[in-house]
Amino acid sequence: MDNYPTSWAPRRALVVSAWAVTALLLIGVVADALTGDRGGLVLFALATVAVGAFAAHSTLVRPRLAAGTEGLVARTLGGTHRLPWAQTRTRLRTTRRLGRDGVTLEVEHEDELYVFGWLDLGEDPRDVLDVLSTLRARG
Repeated sequence: MDNYPTSWAPRRALVVSAWAVTALLLIGVVADALTGDRGGLVLFALATVAVGAFAAHSTLVRPRLAAGTEGLVARTLGGTHRLPWAQTRTRLRTTRRLGRDGVTLEVEHEDELYVFGWLDLGEDPRDVLDVLSTLRARG
């Protein structure tokens, strides 16, 4: 993917912070295990697994989306997916929940749908779509 001019991934500061929080939560797990606080142990263990899973996913699946004149490359836990422009459709989806608008970038390729939010891309999906539209026009 090095020959792709543009790529998006979660921000490094966010990933590093997630690993730091995972380490702190793990300390909480050990402390609760030593003191015998089973309720705290369960809560700290669940939080450690959740934040650790986010940190591991954000570390292993980088970059989440890359683009070039030939098309897109989307990375998931299932592997790397090459998506030529001719069979790919991109669009924004805005949803309103709890009084806030959430914007996601949807990439549709044949019968597959890839959905990227600002956490996945490290940028506003609207800005990413602008770049993708420019690259598509060049291709």
